[in-house]
This record gives sequence, structure tokens and C-alpha cells, in this order.
Amino acid sequence: MDVDEVLRTTFACRDWTDEPVEDATLHRILDVARFAPNGGNRQGWHVIVLRDRSIRKRLIPLIKPTTSVYLAQRQAGESPWNSVHETSIDVEAAIDADPDFPGLAQLVDVPVVLVITIDLSVVASIDKDLDRVGVISGASIYPFVWNVLLAARNEGLGGVLTTYLAGREPDVQAMLGIPSHHAVAAMVPIGHPVRQPTRLRRKPVESFTTIDRFDGQRFDLGAEHESAAT
Repeated sequence: MDVDEVLRTTFACRDWTDEPVEDATLHRILDVARFAPNGGNRQGWHVIVLRDRSIRKRLIPLIKPTTSVYLAQRQAGESPWNSVHETSIDVEAAIDADPDFPGLAQLVDVPVVLVITIDLSVVASIDKDLDRVGVISGASIYPFVWNVLLAARNEGLGGVLTTYLAGREPDVQAMLGIPSHHAVAAMVPIGHPVRQPTRLRRKPVESFTTIDRFDGQRFDLGAEHESAAT
């Protein structure tokens, strides 16, 4: 498949058919994904292929507290799980309410479920001492996760990057035998999509790119060409 088509049509798939995914196909996906960039080329990722459906079902109670808070914050008009603005909701009440989260069962009842972790003992977390949530560690794992999704798309499959398990990371570590220094970065379900969109909606380049400063001139080809001509 043409790389532009892969990049422009890899979407967050949450609805799959029952068609199985062969082990050889999954191996090809991971074989391609392993070439992702990562800090110091330390390749600290680990992938757990969850075959046992009884284990998958045990993940649902670990996901639900996170999704319950997510839904309550959405209903309150908040950006869920925000690290900048404090929430106005009663978190414990939201968890106790235990609402149904659309598509949750499908996330674990799918041909392939991957749990992907990152070894924090080999990651350069350059922002670890800043007074905010760390994001730099993600540079050594999410390019790999995205490569998995791109490679899956190239095979005619669809997947989605979910991070709900991180909300109960110690429980997930205990359940799956994950060492304490491995962070649970993602759960990625993969299968044959029920529908494959051909065009995704995204904001234009000019809406998020500026020149020289955050509040600088908008990076606009029309403006750039006009400036070069004068």
C-alpha cells in the first residue's frame, strides 16, 4: 500500500468483524513496527499478545473506573483526565456509578489484543523534574505503537491505541506478571474493520503551525509565497 494512503487512512478502529488474524500476519506487523525510533535505540518495549479470553475479560473491571471518570467529565463539559485543570466532578461517585462505556466489550473481544509496556529503566525521561506530568518518556514507546497501527493498516487491518489500563497499572502488572519498572503504555486491539474510511477529518496545517514563536506568524503557504515575492 502507498505510504501516503497508509498515513491518511489509519484511523481509530473500534468495530471489527469476527475474521481471525493469522499469527504470521501479526508477526509481520511487529517485525515492521520494531524499526520505530526510540531514545538511544534501547528498544525498551515489550508486547504481550493476549490470547486467553478469560484474561481479557478480567481487564474490563480494571478499565471501567477510568472510563467511568472519563464519561462523567465529558458530561460535565470537561476535557477528561486533564493534568492542567482540576475536575469539578466527584471522582469516587463517578466510579461507583459504573456506567456502561460504549464499545468496551469489543475492545477485548477482538481477534488480536496487545498490551504494550515500556521499560522505564532504559528511558531518558528528560522532563522528570519539571512541575508537570511527564511526556518525554512517551517518545520511546508511542512511535512503536503507532508503527504497529500503520503496519496493521498496511495489512488491511484496523486497530486503536487505548490507554485506559494505565489507570489501574499496579493491578494490570500483577495480573500479567509485568515488572514494576515497566509502564503499561497501551492496549491495542487489532482486527478486520467493519468499515474502512477513506478520508479522515483533521485540522489543516495552518491551524497548528507558527513561525519562530508559539504566538508567531501562522505558517501559511499563501502568506509565505506573498512575503517571498515582496
